[in-house]
Amino acid sequence: MKVKKIPMRMCIACHEMKPKKEMLRIVKPKEGDAFLDFSGKAAGRGAYICDNPECIKKLKKARLLNKTFSCEIPLTVYDAIEEAFFAKK
Repeated sequence: MKVKKIPMRMCIACHEMKPKKEMLRIVKPKEGDAFLDFSGKAAGRGAYICDNPECIKKLKKARLLNKTFSCEIPLTVYDAIEEAFFAKK
């Protein structure tokens, strides 16, 4: 019997490799602002972050999306991501 391979992704905050299903995906489409993608299937460049409050705080404090997507991400996007994350919990 074949063992199914589990896709792994790296958290942009803590740099830990974890299964894709345990991570939150942040998407930056060509047009528009970045947002949390709960389905994991939205079109655009994706970045993954742990489902961990410390990583979410570090994301905003260090403005990690600016570095990841190589463009200026408004602070309102970080606030919206933080709000959506803590509302989900």
